[in-house]
Amino acid sequence: MKKIKSGKIRRKRFLISALLLSSIAAVSLAAVGVIYAVVIVRDLPSPDQFETRQVSQSTKLYDRTGEVVLYEIHGEEKRTIIPFGEIPETLKEATIATEDDDFYNRPAFDWRGILRALWVDIKNLSFSQGGSTITQQLAKNVFLSSEKTITRKLKELVLAIQMESRYSKDEILNLYLNQIPYGSNAYGVEAASQTFFLKSANDIDLAESALLAGLTKAPSYYSPWGSHLDEVLARKNGVLNRMAELGKITEKQRDEAKKEKIKFAPPSLGSIKAPHFSLMVKEYLVNKYGEDIVMNGGLKVITTLDWPMQEIGEKVVEEGASRNELLYGGKNASLVAQDPKTGQILALVGSKDYFDIANGGNFNVAVQGLRQPGSALKPFAYMTAFEKGYPPQTILFDVPTEFLPNDPKCPPIPDYNEMKDDECFHPQDFDPFLGPVSMEQSLAQSINISAVKTLYLVGIKDFLANVHKFGITTLNDVWRYGLSLVLGGGEVKLIDLVNAYSTLSQDGVRHDQTSILEVLDNKGNVLESYHNKAEKVIDQQYPRMVNKILSDSGLRANLFQNSLGLTVFPGYDVALKTGTTNDYRDAWAMGYTPSLTIGVWAGNNNNAPMQKKGTSILAAVPIWSAFLRETIKNYSSEPFNSPNPIEVVSKPMLNGQYITSIPINGIPTPQIHSILYYVDKKNPLGPPPQNPADDSQFANWEAGIFNFLSASLHK
Repeated sequence: MKKIKSGKIRRKRFLISALLLSSIAAVSLAAVGVIYAVVIVRDLPSPDQFETRQVSQSTKLYDRTGEVVLYEIHGEEKRTIIPFGEIPETLKEATIATEDDDFYNRPAFDWRGILRALWVDIKNLSFSQGGSTITQQLAKNVFLSSEKTITRKLKELVLAIQMESRYSKDEILNLYLNQIPYGSNAYGVEAASQTFFLKSANDIDLAESALLAGLTKAPSYYSPWGSHLDEVLARKNGVLNRMAELGKITEKQRDEAKKEKIKFAPPSLGSIKAPHFSLMVKEYLVNKYGEDIVMNGGLKVITTLDWPMQEIGEKVVEEGASRNELLYGGKNASLVAQDPKTGQILALVGSKDYFDIANGGNFNVAVQGLRQPGSALKPFAYMTAFEKGYPPQTILFDVPTEFLPNDPKCPPIPDYNEMKDDECFHPQDFDPFLGPVSMEQSLAQSINISAVKTLYLVGIKDFLANVHKFGITTLNDVWRYGLSLVLGGGEVKLIDLVNAYSTLSQDGVRHDQTSILEVLDNKGNVLESYHNKAEKVIDQQYPRMVNKILSDSGLRANLFQNSLGLTVFPGYDVALKTGTTNDYRDAWAMGYTPSLTIGVWAGNNNNAPMQKKGTSILAAVPIWSAFLRETIKNYSSEPFNSPNPIEVVSKPMLNGQYITSIPINGIPTPQIHSILYYVDKKNPLGPPPQNPADDSQFANWEAGIFNFLSASLHK
């Protein structure tokens, strides 16, 4: 009994001690919290000062010299305070629906939202979630910064509580709608409505209200004048859906507002140079440093832009696109110039005219546009072939060929007059079929059939691996690509293609693309600066082989004919590859020297095709040539590095010989076969395949050659 009693006493003493320690710890934590809160509150401004804002400093973008101002971001705030009664109910309801749907029923803060955001932050090991009410957002935007710290969040909570003790919900919502930034220097609903719709906030309708309410999440990104208009409209529709869910509008009102075609005012960016480039840099800065820092932090940004070169680019694009519109129905063009030795973007023209809203001029084709490159990807297929051991003199047959084997509706010898292109795959050439051609001749003259055969020999997987290593960021859906990929069966960005050709020019050394040389804060501290990041992505021999072919004006003469003069620059080594999609929607000219890479796209922003004559040679090359003609004079002559001597391969087709002699009954008999008869594509330099017919393409390739030779003999 004594043991039991003493055990109870010990447990009782332990519980008392634990309670005392817990109480002391709780009191200590509370004391620390109170002291911390007192320190925070002591430094807070008075909520009575909501009609004033802290002084902000504009961010300035400069060209590479640091002397030419390209764009002053933010400048002075445009704001017109209007009474609460003049703000349409649709805008009030849209704002509440998207920002704080229980605004009128909850206190200054939403504990559930805060805890939910905190949980996400803990899981992601970051401090990025919001969970803020309208009152908190007002406190942050008026008095605080957007830095993601616990201290700032606590200050925001304290200010929000103080505000709601002084102001009614209507007054807070009024202050919010008259203070919040909507982008393009517009603060408050009146300035935003005048800026984007050229009318008073009192006159905007439901669809326009929903669109404005959606901008506040990320004003720069969701700007109606930026390159994310589809996302802006999608966010507007999301706001309308939420309003309908909350019963603020009917489903009929929602659907009608979704269908409404909103008419935007022309962009008014103030004084801006190189608008597509400048706004691209702005978006990069906002993504990295945050909206508040970029809009109000007074950053000084030295970009890579060469302003004199940019002026030339804008001039030749405007002149070339105007010419194309008259001749071929192509209203737009885009140009990117890059220093291939550093990856620095020297000029970027996103469209003919940024301010031509009717033709989508504010869309940045160079950066945002996904366009099919036509034959502009062919050099990377041949480079991959060279890497696998195929010499440039390798023979392929440019003859009518069906590449969809073992399909009854796709005979091995295609009838181009009867068969539908969407049923089978039998590409054509722009010129008559040539028969046997070497790989170097095929590349220089952009022959389609032999390019498709080259892609088949090297394999789509290895081809894409090289394309990505060279700088292409798209073409990631490998499952949906076929042999048409080498003719433009996927979508790329002009800015990426320029980077890939820059890597070619540097013998397979890729330099990371950049538009920034230096970013300084308002105290002159360097936040980031340019460092050349380079990586060798392939043995130098194979890009050099491609450069030698593409810079040989004699090899490309047959393709360019009367336009050959546009591609020749006496005293300079200049490589060039063009690309035209089959439907004439896209025309490309990708040209480079060892010191400068230039890419040009021509077409229509709405993807409407140009007329049949709108090929790359006629629509894109003149723009490219005009730009290089004016800029190449600033560079000294520099030759491409020559490839090492190429060993002769003693194997039919790979050694340039396509006629072999096989003894039949002791009599030498000439034979002509496709390359698949002599080469195992998995090991091109190894022994010939034991049974060539095992290759699924063999029968089709052989049939095409037989038909071509038979037709030639009967002429």
